[in-house]
Amino acid sequence: MERYTLVAPCHFGMEAVLKRELTDLGYEIAAVEDGRVSFTGDVDAVCRCNVFLRSAERILLQAGRFHAVTFEDLFQNIKALPWENWIPKDGRFWVTKATSVKSKLFSPTDIQKIVKKAIVERLKEYYGISWFAETGAPYPIRVFFNKDEAVVALDTTGDSLHKRGYRKMTVKAPISETLAAGLLMLTPWKADRVLVDPFCGSGTFPIEAAMMACRMAPGMNRSFTAGQWQNLISQTCWKQTAEEANDLLIRDVSTDIQGYDIDPQAISYAKKNAQDAGVDHMIHFQVRDVSRLSHRARYGFLIANPPYGERLEEKETLPELYRTLGERFQALHDWSAFIITAYQQAEQDMGIRATKNRKLYNGMIQTYFYQFMGPKPPKRQKAPDKEQEGRI
Repeated sequence: MERYTLVAPCHFGMEAVLKRELTDLGYEIAAVEDGRVSFTGDVDAVCRCNVFLRSAERILLQAGRFHAVTFEDLFQNIKALPWENWIPKDGRFWVTKATSVKSKLFSPTDIQKIVKKAIVERLKEYYGISWFAETGAPYPIRVFFNKDEAVVALDTTGDSLHKRGYRKMTVKAPISETLAAGLLMLTPWKADRVLVDPFCGSGTFPIEAAMMACRMAPGMNRSFTAGQWQNLISQTCWKQTAEEANDLLIRDVSTDIQGYDIDPQAISYAKKNAQDAGVDHMIHFQVRDVSRLSHRARYGFLIANPPYGERLEEKETLPELYRTLGERFQALHDWSAFIITAYQQAEQDMGIRATKNRKLYNGMIQTYFYQFMGPKPPKRQKAPDKEQEGRI
């Protein structure tokens, strides 16, 4: 089976998480760059990565990588690629996005036009036709320029992988599903430990945690562009991946995942989203202000995406909000907390210094993921072996 270089973009700062996910799926990493991880795999990898990866934004099939400083360079390099290997005679193809960083070719619109023209010229020569009906399956193409090096790839995903299909109702400034999942994977939380989000909004953190706890593949209930590429990927491959996802699902896992928010509408949205995701039975949502945050259990986890003060009406209330959050967290017995925020005074107002923090981007906003690590719970002692017990 032919092997490809595949590229998985992700949030800036999430590269290590995505690399670990890909390694766990059994794929060999080719390169780790800012905001993306490249790896090698066959068509099975296209199916499995779209269905199973939690922190990736999409899966791209790399058509070529080359240096270009003029539009003639770009045209000739694109035309030299074997597009007929991927795009059939009736294929519908277009350059859906072009980006450029620190490169001489910087106009997205011009890059898109040149790439499309070069592909047309290549396929006209190969298929011996002068006009393409483009009535078949879609083959969207993406181009990334960084320091005059271009990566050209076919988008196998379509709608971004953060669109799991469950979040139809949202509140202001929701955290994306892929970022929420990635942040959860940066913590040592496991399904047998308590998890509370006191600013849950439309429920993304609790829902992603519940999906992880029951080993629900994030893409198992949606479709992908490459699902229409019958010239490259058989329906059997997609079917086998769906069967793998169903086999891994644990339907009776016990969890203590809770989501609070002061806004009743947000909680109603969160409950509906959890129901659509199929994990509503695993999460307790409640209208509750952060000042009432409490839990009797020890060694729990708090994870939150509190207000950053991006809106003017929030700024005056932030010091008190973070002070209250810090007080309530410190009242929890032996807990750990993980806070993503762009608010610069977070540690100061919470009254506690983070064990460590990590710079991340939530969309275009630079944020920090503050990690306040509590003590580890004592190791559970194994029950004595009955045979050994009888010898005492």
